[in-house]
Amino acid sequence: MATLKRIQYHRYGGPEVLRLEGFEPARPGAGEILVRVRAAAANPMDWKIRNGDMKIMSGRGFPRGLGHDFAGVVEAVGDGVTRLAVGDAVLGGAGIKASGAFAEMVLAEEKAVVKKPTELSFEQAAAIPTVGLTAFQAITGKGKVRPGQAVFIHGCLGGVGRAAAQIAMARGASVGGSCRATAAQEAYDLGITPVVEFDFDPEALSGRFDLVFDTAGTLPIKAARTLLKPGGRIIDITPTPAKFARSALPGPFQVMIAQPITRDLDEVARAAGEGTLRLPIARTVPLTEAIAALTELERNRTPKGGKLVIAVG
Repeated sequence: MATLKRIQYHRYGGPEVLRLEGFEPARPGAGEILVRVRAAAANPMDWKIRNGDMKIMSGRGFPRGLGHDFAGVVEAVGDGVTRLAVGDAVLGGAGIKASGAFAEMVLAEEKAVVKKPTELSFEQAAAIPTVGLTAFQAITGKGKVRPGQAVFIHGCLGGVGRAAAQIAMARGASVGGSCRATAAQEAYDLGITPVVEFDFDPEALSGRFDLVFDTAGTLPIKAARTLLKPGGRIIDITPTPAKFARSALPGPFQVMIAQPITRDLDEVARAAGEGTLRLPIARTVPLTEAIAALTELERNRTPKGGKLVIAVG
């Protein structure tokens, strides 16, 4: 197969280690598919892995490709692949160890990929996998949110927070949340109320919520407990060794890492196709300009208010 381009790095480090280079994609093995990427989307996880923060999961082999979330067209399939076929338009995520979605082609496990709803562009579809799966599994899985319950989302306008708010409301729950003061009206427009700033006084909302979902990983555990109703749950999606230790103890606190469950991703994709889940795109750049855009996003957290999407081909 001809040499293709991807963003990759040869050692763990900051954004300065990134290069747009030629690479030769592997042929898909059993249960794998090779996808010609049309669009890919950035997540904070991408630079945490590149920094070496998740070495225990990502390994030490180099060069490593960057990026997880993608949408594109199936180019080839491995043995045992039955749900997807060459030519299918798809969306999904590359594994943490493999990565490599910011590329002209990416290898992924079939279980982590689903067909793209025709109503979505490739760019819209690429924005979905990580944030959609994380939000869906937190709200419907770990959180077990039911109609009439109340959910508090710390960081309600981030990618996961925004998705979680929409998923919870679609299931008949009310949603409150925290965000920057300058963005409060945007949260109200989504149907979130009450809306508070990040450094709010939890006593003012004491005992009001069945689920506290900390998408930012910065809500003090004491504050989260104050917000909870008796029997409520706290879910955190930014794992650290200390949080894993707390999660193993009896009590309401649980750390969650999203799992590539096909059924869940399919449901998230369907919701996006139907318009009940909307994830805004803040900026779209070609692959040749992606390293500069990714560096700006990581260092300055800009653009705000939506996803950075890389258009490929």
